[in-house]
Amino acid sequence: MNGFLIDNNLPDCLACWQTGDCVFVKNVGPASSDSMLWELARERDWVIVTKDSDFSHRITVSQPPPRVIHVHVGNLRLRQLEKFMNANWKAVCTAIKTHKLVTLSPYGMDCVP
Repeated sequence: MNGFLIDNNLPDCLACWQTGDCVFVKNVGPASSDSMLWELARERDWVIVTKDSDFSHRITVSQPPPRVIHVHVGNLRLRQLEKFMNANWKAVCTAIKTHKLVTLSPYGMDCVP
């Protein structure tokens, strides 16, 4: 795993993503298609971090898939999202090392090997 590709549907200002190992889609090309981002993540061994369920569904049909962190929290205020991500980011980073999909929700974390 060479880093994280943070999708446009998530804010780029969260402290947990300011570590230098995160690339933001808006810097890759904001008009990039999901397919292009999928291939780019697979080629560069990046983990896709997104609120978009399309990526987590795509894992079942694409081999080998890139790893995906699906942040499934609905619409939270920025401050609430920051607090939630800061509380869970270390555990998510640990889980994604051994799983191809980690879904993070207010109800917990689900992992798919």
